[in-house]
Order: sequence, then structure tokens, then C-alpha cells
Amino acid sequence: MNPLHAGDALLIVDVQNDFLPGGALAVPSGQQVIAPLRRYLTLFIHSGLPVFATRDWHPPDHCSFRAQGGPWPTHCIGQSPGAQFPEELKLPASAIVIFKGTDSAQEAYSGFQGTPLHARLQAARVTRLFIGGLATDYCVRETVREARSLGYEVCLLIDAIRAVNVLPEDGRRAEAEMVSAGAMPLRVEQLAA
Repeated sequence: MNPLHAGDALLIVDVQNDFLPGGALAVPSGQQVIAPLRRYLTLFIHSGLPVFATRDWHPPDHCSFRAQGGPWPTHCIGQSPGAQFPEELKLPASAIVIFKGTDSAQEAYSGFQGTPLHARLQAARVTRLFIGGLATDYCVRETVREARSLGYEVCLLIDAIRAVNVLPEDGRRAEAEMVSAGAMPLRVEQLAA
């Protein structure tokens, strides 16, 4: 694995209280992404490289909610405790936070959809993204696919993703799709070695 270098950035996808145990839309074992993500955070911060984090920030009448005919329970309402990052993630103050899903009429699984993420990455001269977070089979998959379509190299942090698994194989299938799209699977030990 190439060591970290200029042009690299860490992108943490939707690690929010509502997607963790006890949250409104808890991802099974979602809390297991926090420890490896903290190790990645340490590596990127010590290397002086940028950290980005996406967060769902939905209006109360968002189209993805069951009350509006969508598939999901109400979750990550802007300003609510469920939309906050968990304290144990210890996201640095320097992290660039990208709000997504803010339009009540539009679903936004990808961190790029309807957000300034691509422009912010370009401004920071990022060419390679290290992507982890929640959930493998929805927001991580769509963010990785869009990153690849925009020309970014992508390292998929397979030790720092967890799936919803509405169907039992959804997570594995999503990982295979991301690798097929050109994402390189990576574990923190490969960077920390």
C-alpha cells in the first residue's frame, strides 16, 4: 500500500447517533466502525491531511421517511441528537462537515448529491479518498460509486463499514460492486504498518 501523501483525504460517511445502537435507524453492529475510524483519523491528522465527514441532516418531512411514503423510519432530523456525531468518534474540529439530504423532496444516499463535497475536495486538491462509515449498502456504496465516476481514486475501508442488510447479502454485494467500480479494499493495519 502506498503511504499517505498529499492529495489524500479521509471521508467518513454518516456516522451519526441515529445509525448507531439505540438510534432511530440503527445499523447492526454500527458502533464497530468507530474504533477503526479513530485509528484512521489519527493517521490522517498526524499526516496533516484533510478529514471530511458527511451527515444526514433531514427536514421533518423528508421524502425517505415512512410518514411521507418512503422506506425508512424518521431519522437524522437536522439539529436533533440523532443527527449528531457520537462523542466517541472524536471527530476533530478541523473536519470539514458536509450536510446531505437537506431537501425534503430528494433522497440523497451519496455524499456528493446536492452538496458541495466535490467542490470542497477539488479546492483541497484531493485526488484519493479513503472512505468508511455507514451504511455499506446505501450511503457508503453510493458515495464510493459517485467518487469513482468523478475520477477519484478510492480506498474502501473495509474494517470501518457496516451494512443494514435488509436482505442478508446486501453488504457483501455492495462491497463487490464498489470493488468492481475500482475501489481498493483496505484495512488500517496496511496504513499503520
